[in-house]
Amino acid sequence: MAISRSQLVKELEPGLNALFGLEYNRYDNEHAEIFVTETSDRAFEEEVMLSGFGTAATKAEGAMVTMDQATEAYTSRYTHNTVALGFAITEEAIEDNLYDRLAGRYTRALARSMAQSKQITAANILNNGFDANFTGGDGKALMTTDHPLANGGTFRNELSTAADLSETSLEQSLIDIAAFVDERGLKIALQGRKLIIPKELQFTAERIMRSPLSTTPGGSNAFAKNDINAMMNMGMVPEGYRVNHFLTDTDAFFILTDAPNGLKHFVRSPIKTAIEGDFDTGNVRFKARERYSFGFSDPRCVFGNGNLPTS
Repeated sequence: MAISRSQLVKELEPGLNALFGLEYNRYDNEHAEIFVTETSDRAFEEEVMLSGFGTAATKAEGAMVTMDQATEAYTSRYTHNTVALGFAITEEAIEDNLYDRLAGRYTRALARSMAQSKQITAANILNNGFDANFTGGDGKALMTTDHPLANGGTFRNELSTAADLSETSLEQSLIDIAAFVDERGLKIALQGRKLIIPKELQFTAERIMRSPLSTTPGGSNAFAKNDINAMMNMGMVPEGYRVNHFLTDTDAFFILTDAPNGLKHFVRSPIKTAIEGDFDTGNVRFKARERYSFGFSDPRCVFGNGNLPTS
């Protein structure tokens, strides 16, 4: 339905001082703190996890070399979605000069709606990261305790027991990240690089990440003998923390690791805007459109903590 004069009656009245409701600032491009952006020229993208080789065997004198073989463990697919929104203004509203007064404001509102949709879509990769109904290439949720390995084993990228964000839970998460193995069970050198949190945890994260002394309570509710903050002193999580305002679990936290080919954002078609007139009605229509996808390939890219029991 087009925006008509009846919906904008105040715009026609003399003495109008201000229009408001469309000029708010917005949380923009928060996905860039989480996802690596790449371009795409097809309907979907696929990435294949290779298993590599196991440990080398000792070769006896005169014996044959043990032969191994790399296999394809699983395939991750990114299917691009088209996201679009538009609005129209009637010919009469344009004749009465409402176009000049409103077009810029509604265009900015359209841009904010498009941006918000992208941020929600991106954050939902983490919001749904513990849900078995949202699986990756290995058939498991992004974060789980039983990601299958090509050698028949499993690995986990969430705490074995969910816990609130604290110095202790963050340290345990970093220890668990250091224990990651590849598809054949070989140890790999990964570390946490950035903490992603909802707005509710920003003050807790600030104390944990920036306090020079330990924030772990000791006896009689005092800090533990003025111990140093080991994480800060060792330079752990070097990129600090970032708040994402589109995370829905108020006590979940996520540590991004330096694993390659992890959380990705593919751009199939960048945002485009168009304007056109309709011959039959005389309305002027505006629209914005883009195609993209968000997802993950290697779940070792993140270590998460969520699904805390409600008190």
